[in-house]
Amino acid sequence: MGLEDLLSAQSVIPNLKARCKRDALAAIADRAAALTDASAESIRETLAARERLGSTGVGKGVAIPHGKIEGLSRVIGVLARLETPIDFDSVDDEPVDLIFALLAPANATAAHLKALAKVFGAHRNQIAA
Repeated sequence: MGLEDLLSAQSVIPNLKARCKRDALAAIADRAAALTDASAESIRETLAARERLGSTGVGKGVAIPHGKIEGLSRVIGVLARLETPIDFDSVDDEPVDLIFALLAPANATAAHLKALAKVFGAHRNQIAA
């Protein structure tokens, strides 16, 4: 599974205007809902619940919010570049300007973990470069 398997042209938001983490996650949920049969509300709730466990801001301006959604048939991603960086409670305390959200079917634990590893690996390789 490559990043290209998780994204489509419709799942990219090139210039997202968001004032805060909540706004960014809501916009991402709206986009994901348009690409799936899941409701924007259920996606927002899932992403917010994951953030309450701990920030998905992984550092160097990147966040990888994720969750499992009932009714999805495959893992999907939504990639958003923010117009202005926002606070995301990241591990390095730096603002975030790139968000790669991952949503997986409720019963797809292995696929979810593989997708997270792929996205995080790409992020780690970028940092090392």
